[in-house]
Amino acid sequence: MARDPWAYREVAVESFADPRTGALKIRPLAGQAYATSMRVQCSTALRDPAQYPAGTRFLIRAKLTDRQGGAPYLYAHHGDPVQVLAGRALASFMDEYRRRRI
Repeated sequence: MARDPWAYREVAVESFADPRTGALKIRPLAGQAYATSMRVQCSTALRDPAQYPAGTRFLIRAKLTDRQGGAPYLYAHHGDPVQVLAGRALASFMDEYRRRRI
């Protein structure tokens, strides 16, 4: 089945160390339509501490989904391009996001 490109939207996410396991996980940044506690399923390369340390922020294309009635989560296809956000690029994206919501 082909992917529906209209279902995917840009989401700013960040990596963080899970307090229970110490492994890196990905979560949406605050200030967007998604809770920071929401799971994000994405490429394992984003969770590789050798490539990206904890706290690295990314811009991904993701869609909101659930698996057979389970809790909703964000899904990003592992082959889609990912942009590392830092400084002005992050502030610009978040500012533009706030403007589009109004």
